[in-house]
Amino acid sequence: TNRNVLEIGPGTGNLTKHLLEKKPKELLLIEKDNRLCKILNLKFNTFKNYKIYNEDILKFHLNSNFRSEIVFGNLPYNISTQILAKLIKFEKLFPQIEKVVFMFQKEVADRILATTGEKQYGRLSILSAWRMNIKKIKEVSPNSFYPSPKVKSTILLFEPKKNYFDIKNPKNLEFVTNSFFGNKRKMIKKPLKAIFNNIGKISNKLKIDITERPQNLPPDTYFKICKEYENLFF
Repeated sequence: TNRNVLEIGPGTGNLTKHLLEKKPKELLLIEKDNRLCKILNLKFNTFKNYKIYNEDILKFHLNSNFRSEIVFGNLPYNISTQILAKLIKFEKLFPQIEKVVFMFQKEVADRILATTGEKQYGRLSILSAWRMNIKKIKEVSPNSFYPSPKVKSTILLFEPKKNYFDIKNPKNLEFVTNSFFGNKRKMIKKPLKAIFNNIGKISNKLKIDITERPQNLPPDTYFKICKEYENLFF
């Protein structure tokens, strides 16, 4: 109520209807499908506080158009991780956004929520933990949809962190985690060697056991490795 809200991928407006009934200050809708945009405009033409962008969210310029405090999305599952990564890398994530509520395929949500040592822990877990506090809201049965998909879904709440590890460019964190999790069953000695000339110096400084596996290093360690990488090359 009385907030600036963004919905990504509103489709035929099933969630949009409920958002508008809450009387937001402004509701922005980003919908790639031109046909669906026409349906949405017909459906909600009595409301004056919404605006539709007929654009691809992955190409949408957040810096120039974005002013929403709360973001919602029943995301297209095939690009859900790309949408999340785009938001995480948004320079003005805090304080511009207060809450993000997204629904993912359960398998993807499990990867986002995974912690050190868990089977699903990996690149997505680390990137998400960098700038977000994350809470699982609810699992959603396939029977909640028509037609019913073959997968379960999970709703997650993200709250941007006020204080997070200082990394110059999130692409460097993605590079580091890709290097380590390219073969997560191997010891971390190999990716460290690929990134640094003197792995002894780095491992001693960061107190890393080079015989560990990638899934056993906490997110903070990857942030510190990324910082060392940036200090050397950027």
